[in-house]
Amino acid sequence: MRLNQYIASCGVCSRREADRLVEAGQVLVDGVPAQPGMRLQGTETVTVRGKKLQSPAAPVVVAWYKPAGVTCTARDPHAGKTISDVFRYPVRLTYAGRLDRDSEGLLLMTNDGPLIDAMMRGANGHEKEYIVRVKKRISDGDLHRLSKGIRLRELDQTTRPCAVERLGEKTFSIVLTQGLNRQIRRMCRAVGHEVVFLKRIRVLNISLGSLKTGQQRRIEGAELEELYRLAMPEKRGGL
Repeated sequence: MRLNQYIASCGVCSRREADRLVEAGQVLVDGVPAQPGMRLQGTETVTVRGKKLQSPAAPVVVAWYKPAGVTCTARDPHAGKTISDVFRYPVRLTYAGRLDRDSEGLLLMTNDGPLIDAMMRGANGHEKEYIVRVKKRISDGDLHRLSKGIRLRELDQTTRPCAVERLGEKTFSIVLTQGLNRQIRRMCRAVGHEVVFLKRIRVLNISLGSLKTGQQRRIEGAELEELYRLAMPEKRGGL
């Protein structure tokens, strides 16, 4: 097994982030700094940031209502409040897909590295639904422009077409299938609007439902099977 895959399977982070940790010299294999791309035989001791990794535990997936003001990172000296400051669970879990600091709503937390990796890959086109409120009335024309795709010059990318539905004079829902940095805020700014409230209410088949800020619920049974089927078709729910 590749080292980055093993780190991800332990629920530490995605494979891409594991590669960054290796390059930063924060991963040791049998006490020696790891090398990018190395493979494990299965008998090695792996430590990340000084902590010995344990064999992957049974998959746990939790739906959590992330409060606004919480940064999606385990540790950051420049972040006022991080996930590790406010999220608690008996098993160590990591976020599967980010939600920016100023936004609130559904965040999936898990110890399943392959699921984290699948959810972090924008190319997989996973649906994520949001409720958005802007500062002033938004026209039907602007909503139509958002749905057709917006050129974001600062990222040198054009957003994918998406489903947009008006909910009020200043409020609408939007379903994205990609995850560019602060995408909705950038899209709204491109059509002359400032976002004042942003909440994610669904990721694939998992909905925020009646959860209140800071609350969580474990995903189990048929709902979990469906999540794996949608996020990782090759696994076909084999938990």
